[in-house]
Amino acid sequence: MAKPGKRTKVARAAFAEKSDVSVVDAIRLIKSNASARFDETVEIAVNLGVDPRHADQMVRGTVTLPSGTGKSVRVAVFARGEKADEARAAGADIVGAEDLMEMVQGGTIEFDRCIATPDMMPIVGRVGKVLGPRNLMPNPRVGTVTMDVKAAVEAAKGGEVQFKVEKQGIVHTGIGKASFGEDALTANVKAFVQAVARAKPAGARGSYMKKVSMSSTMGPGVSVNIADATAE
Repeated sequence: MAKPGKRTKVARAAFAEKSDVSVVDAIRLIKSNASARFDETVEIAVNLGVDPRHADQMVRGTVTLPSGTGKSVRVAVFARGEKADEARAAGADIVGAEDLMEMVQGGTIEFDRCIATPDMMPIVGRVGKVLGPRNLMPNPRVGTVTMDVKAAVEAAKGGEVQFKVEKQGIVHTGIGKASFGEDALTANVKAFVQAVARAKPAGARGSYMKKVSMSSTMGPGVSVNIADATAE
């Protein structure tokens, strides 16, 4: 692994002095240090006081980022007949049934979101071991098992992100690009953190939201004030 350059060390040192800052200040720091030759993704991670090994402490959900993600989302839909036509008309990139299942079984997964009509779930279930670990398995609780495939495809294409707590109690996602304006990123951060706050499970005990951190793809992280991030 390459050693960090002087600029990176200086940036990390500067960020180390900054903790518990407002969302706006965090965004300004991140944007000023996003110096890669590509448009870096601005990422957010929320450390939660839950143990996802317990069913009543699982945290998952969806949220539509008001400013979008800045990413082109590829959507696959398991459907037949009219619903397949509806999915294609809505902009789905891949639509199929057994043929799509065989594609996934063969290791070709050229999509970022997977949607299915309820009648397709026996087929989708055959590739559950492939889709599940990639967080691509359709689930009615997040609106990806539905008869309204048009709305589901349009939501996925329009900036909706899914979140699910990991084993370590962390929820993370990309909330835009470094090229986004401060207001656009601020709106996305608040929408995401507030959605995670609303998803607090019944089994959560003690402090639910322990830490909120942000960074760019190549940059160091900065700790964000939780009260500011969750404020309307």
